[in-house]
Amino acid sequence: MGFFSNLDVEAYDRQYSDRELLKRIIGYFRPHGRRMVQIGFFLFLISLLGAAIPLFLSRSLDLIGQQISPEVMLAFAGGVFLLGFLIWVANWVSRRLMAMAIGDVVLAIRLDGFRAASAHDLSFYDEFSSGKVVSRITSDTREFGNVVQLVADLMSQLLLAVILGIGIVAVNVRLSLYLFAFMPLVFFVALGFRRIARRVTRRGMRAMGNVNAAIKETVSGISVAKNFRQEESIFDEFDEANQSSFQVNLRRGLVLSMVFPTLNALAAFGTGMLLYVGGLAAADALITAGAWYLFFESLNRFWFPMLNLSAFWTQLQSGLSAAERAFALVDAESKVNQVGAYQVEQLKGEIVFKDVDFRYTDQETVLRDFNLQVRAGENVALVGHTGAGKSSIAKLVARFYEFQDGLITVDGRDIRELDLTDYRRQLGIVSQTPFLFSASIAENIRYARPEATDEEIETLARRIGDGSWLETLPQGLATEVGERGGRLSMGQRQLVSLLRVLVQRPAIFVLDEATASIDPFTEWQIQQALGLILKEATSILIAHRLSTIKASDRIIVLENGQIIEEGDHDGLLAKEGNYANLYNTYFRHQSLAYVEQARELAGKAGG
Repeated sequence: MGFFSNLDVEAYDRQYSDRELLKRIIGYFRPHGRRMVQIGFFLFLISLLGAAIPLFLSRSLDLIGQQISPEVMLAFAGGVFLLGFLIWVANWVSRRLMAMAIGDVVLAIRLDGFRAASAHDLSFYDEFSSGKVVSRITSDTREFGNVVQLVADLMSQLLLAVILGIGIVAVNVRLSLYLFAFMPLVFFVALGFRRIARRVTRRGMRAMGNVNAAIKETVSGISVAKNFRQEESIFDEFDEANQSSFQVNLRRGLVLSMVFPTLNALAAFGTGMLLYVGGLAAADALITAGAWYLFFESLNRFWFPMLNLSAFWTQLQSGLSAAERAFALVDAESKVNQVGAYQVEQLKGEIVFKDVDFRYTDQETVLRDFNLQVRAGENVALVGHTGAGKSSIAKLVARFYEFQDGLITVDGRDIRELDLTDYRRQLGIVSQTPFLFSASIAENIRYARPEATDEEIETLARRIGDGSWLETLPQGLATEVGERGGRLSMGQRQLVSLLRVLVQRPAIFVLDEATASIDPFTEWQIQQALGLILKEATSILIAHRLSTIKASDRIIVLENGQIIEEGDHDGLLAKEGNYANLYNTYFRHQSLAYVEQARELAGKAGG
């Protein structure tokens, strides 16, 4: 394998020209125009003061051998010290201003990146690793900030080079012509590194994104790894990603580290050439010793910013690559596209699927010519084998995915015409694996309605099993749930998730019921919470519990994205069709009659 194996480009990555990137970067700095003018002033002052130091030294060299007083020499020394002190002050002020400007710009880019990441639909995260998204928002923006600081330093050095260049011409035109004739060669060599630097930098950032993704996935799944004693395995996976990143970034470092040695070698050759020509001129008394010193002191100071300027195009690729990755995330187009922004006052909750086609990929058709009507206030349970399309229907109602053909309406209006934020405000969703944030139970419950009071939350919580579930918590509603709710049992997590929806008072409720087994008492509490929601909302229930199915108004039986049966529990059982088969396979053991029969058989066997 080569250095760059497994460094795939994300589908939403795009190529930007340097001009496009610089124009966009300038747009981020435009609000800080006044501060940038101040920075420019201090950079000019630093350059001007830096160019004055060789003049002082040159003048003092010309005076050597002449009868000068100690006071004059002290004045020269004091002048050099004062110039150095002023350069330090101006440099401190300019760097402080630049740090503030860069911090604000990086903050703005991160905010745009995070806003875009949070706005992307779920299909985006099905396709792309969240760890790599995090890397773009954090690592790449930090890299961009570092390069912007480099640009500021370069501007100061560029101003210094211009001032020194003028001084060099003033000292000796002939030597200056030799110098300026040599400069295009330096720039040509530096620009030769530009293309390869951009390529290796972009790949290095992708490799770092892989490392971040590996860390995030490993930490998130550490409990599973420990359950199956796979600590060594996850270490090996991380080590592989880390080694790949090391190799890629090593090559990046080797490429970038070749720039300055190459340019320094060219600078040494140019200095040697000028030293030879200048030495002949000094021997012929064409210039004074002080002037010759001034020329070469200025030349040394001139080379450094010019070499930096030449290498700048190579180093700049690091910042442009970082900006390119961050902007690609911001510019990634959502597959869920609203064609309108109709403000939803209060939904009744009627949902209609009409001839809907939906597929996750071109090879994965889930629904074809699908039709379904859910009346306002109706509770519909979806049942069927895995892959029948139950979760897909719920995701389409929530607008997490875009359907390819047909029409979905809510209260008679195309779902694509609704204001998405306003619509989801009236949509309550509980996923199969309830997700809780690392906060207290009360904070998780009021997540959808931050204005909900503690009294309101406690009143709702105590309507479930007379509040007995709260007595099992060490601090009641103030109990911290831990990361992803890990300190709570699965049943408690489901209760908190349902209460989070209940306090929201949604018009439409979507439940992808958990399949985990829980004790009968907790199931009774969950059914109480579920019943409170079902009274007030149109509900689509992806049901895995018999109690949920029997409580629904209508049962829809799905197979391969099509409705093959519908009706109530007793009526469908009487038909002895597909639902009856599903019941006997998955649900019958949950029924009270089955449990009693099993107990009776066990008793007879024991007797």
